Amino acid sequence: MTNGTVTTELDSALEKHRTELTGYCYRMLGSSFEAEDAVQDTLVRAWRSYDKFEGRSSLRSWLYRIATNVCLDMLTAGNKRARPMDLSESTPLAQAALSPRPDNTWLEPMPDARVLPQSADPAEAAIAKESVRLAFMAALQQLPPKQRAVLILREVLAWRASEVAELLGTSVASVNSALQRARATLAEREDRGDGAAVSDPLDEEQQQLLERYVAAFEGYDMTALTALLHEDAVMTMPPFDLWLAGPADITGFMTTLGAACAGSRLVRVEANGLPAFAHYKPDPEAGGFAPWAVQVLEISDGRITGFHCFLDTKRWFPLFDLPLRLEAEADEVQ
Repeated sequence: MTNGTVTTELDSALEKHRTELTGYCYRMLGSSFEAEDAVQDTLVRAWRSYDKFEGRSSLRSWLYRIATNVCLDMLTAGNKRARPMDLSESTPLAQAALSPRPDNTWLEPMPDARVLPQSADPAEAAIAKESVRLAFMAALQQLPPKQRAVLILREVLAWRASEVAELLGTSVASVNSALQRARATLAEREDRGDGAAVSDPLDEEQQQLLERYVAAFEGYDMTALTALLHEDAVMTMPPFDLWLAGPADITGFMTTLGAACAGSRLVRVEANGLPAFAHYKPDPEAGGFAPWAVQVLEISDGRITGFHCFLDTKRWFPLFDLPLRLEAEADEVQ
């Protein structure tokens, strides 16, 4: 067997793990782009040191060990990515101001296809989706890095405590203690009502809710939109730290500071295991529609509870393989 064949086979063997490793690094780091950088670093390190891989563990376990070390190194700066509601109180509409914070402040969205491997087991697929939802991701970011790794490996990826202990170079007792503390932290957040009750796949009621949402948003019908929002619904718009609570302030914002979004178009995408849309707003200068946001929706009890708009379209639209403009349809031009 030639060196070229060995190299090709190794590249192929490593590449098979890219999606699940990206999911792991994304949960660890809270950043789409940092996760992809971490995975690339992991695969390069694995390729360079493969001659030292003695096969005492599986290739997959070895890659997770490398990825964990890469992520822990990246987290030594202590940055915890967050949602706007993790950093401040909600802002009344009368005081609304759009103040941006640096990119590394925010929990970032991620296309499902980049982090959720294909699974024949519906229960396994459902757990994977739940583990990248925004509320769970935000809770993970509150954990110390090693607790974060333990919880993801044990609860999401279903590793045995002994496997996690070997990966982290620690004891089973230490792993179990870290898991207990991590679970307690997450339980506190669940008690505050963080989370979304979204079926996988969406049930008929949820599909109809989304159809009504698209009709209300594209028609900019605030009465119809209000009927779809939970009384405790929140709206966020990273990179701005502003967040709004309640249908009155959300729709009030949309008809004042957000009025330029009237007449927009929504294109369905899959993000963070939740219903999501690419939002294009009218472009009065060039015609057609320009990219404005990736919207990620949280749903519970038949209403929309979270309306999260990620506005940095130069980063998000290419990540989601979305066009950077939509042309107006013929009947809109006339």
